[in-house]
Amino acid sequence: MRTIKEITASLKAAENIEPWMEEIKQDERTAVQKAWVQFQKRLEKKREILEEHRKKMAFDASFLPHIEALVAGVDEAGRGPLAGPVVTAAVILPNYCEALLGINDSKQLSKEMRQGYVEQIKEQAVAYAIHFQPPEVIDTINIYEATKQSMVESITSLQIEPDVVIADAMSLPIALPQHSIIKGDAKSLAIAAASILAKTARDEYMEMLHDQYPQYGFHQHAGYGTKQHLEALKQFGPTVHHRKSFEPIKTMIHQKG
Repeated sequence: MRTIKEITASLKAAENIEPWMEEIKQDERTAVQKAWVQFQKRLEKKREILEEHRKKMAFDASFLPHIEALVAGVDEAGRGPLAGPVVTAAVILPNYCEALLGINDSKQLSKEMRQGYVEQIKEQAVAYAIHFQPPEVIDTINIYEATKQSMVESITSLQIEPDVVIADAMSLPIALPQHSIIKGDAKSLAIAAASILAKTARDEYMEMLHDQYPQYGFHQHAGYGTKQHLEALKQFGPTVHHRKSFEPIKTMIHQKG
């Protein structure tokens, strides 16, 4: 009889149900049954991820006007923070891209997982582009218009023109056929990939700002209005990277005269 350690190791290494596992089902040892349950849960999770991936691929394909057409997914990161740019990305993936299994809305992934996907996305992409919209533009034309403008810049910066654009909850002033998708980063593989590129690029930028302004803690809150950030603003005032049209910075500047 195989030892519990041997069985556990074999189940951890297995990727599918195999004939030798029949004897595992009949093994009454508690530890073996526990390992068998864990293996089944892992397979079920893998199946769910694969099914979700197929749904995302089919969703993107549903917008293609013909089989060789290309769809660009567009998303943003950083509309809400008090400091730093809003960052947008446009990504064209190969149709039915099997390689990016597990990609999801960037907010649903850990920092480590997003970082791991970035290089995969860039390697698999037919084309991608990232655009940084600075605070001064946000303050001049408002965050909504600044985000739209940045998305357009991302699309026009693509080395290959897509046949259709799908954007996360945004209608854009472009001549290309487009669709605005509510919660698109959870439905579309291309939008999810754009979400990851935008979020990762912005996080890296905010970590760079932290090196210049360590007193604000940008590496921890990425410019969002946390208690730590608000206290730093009261003590040190806003930097050139803060959005002066956003509260409470707008009031702080007004009170200073």
